[in-house]
Amino acid sequence: MDIKILKDELQNIIQGKSRISQRTLIQAITNYLGASQTASSMVKNDKHYKQEETKSIIEFCNVNNLWANDKVNFDLFISEGAEQKVYIKNEKTVYKLNDSIYYSSWQDYFTSLLLNNYFFPETSYILIGFCLVDEKLFALVEQPFVKANQPTELFKVKEFMIANGFENTRNHDYYNPELAIILEDLHDENVLTQDGILYFIDTVFYSK
Repeated sequence: MDIKILKDELQNIIQGKSRISQRTLIQAITNYLGASQTASSMVKNDKHYKQEETKSIIEFCNVNNLWANDKVNFDLFISEGAEQKVYIKNEKTVYKLNDSIYYSSWQDYFTSLLLNNYFFPETSYILIGFCLVDEKLFALVEQPFVKANQPTELFKVKEFMIANGFENTRNHDYYNPELAIILEDLHDENVLTQDGILYFIDTVFYSK
């Protein structure tokens, strides 16, 4: 693909203007927060910015009936990382509760989901709704369940990323200078291997 066309498409995704089909609710909440941001005098590095986003999301959930605590069987918990908890939905999919701790704003988190769905559609996310757990807000997303049957060789991850225009900046972090896209934390728990194919299941994207 022509690099200019790709850059334009990525900007459209980030700005909520993409013509490519995205998971509808992710795009809707991204647009909603973008509109709220436009109306606010705060900037993202303001310590209260994310708190205001959280209030906006709670209002959005109340109006649109997006509370999803009853969707998750909390007895089917399988793993937990710094940013999310993972639960089995069925043999093909998992639920993930994410509190966006890796991101300075909720909007950045949803943009990361959209970028993941663009670059890695085989592990795309569907935003189901939101949960309040111990008074903390979590996004509930659904993702295909990938069962690894081989260990992931990190040099193959590096080769794959370099072949797609990303530079290895440090450890498991990458940057695409032409697209101004950062992709972090690609270690062997976040990239699984099934039948020789790499599956990126936990991506952390940032746009510069």
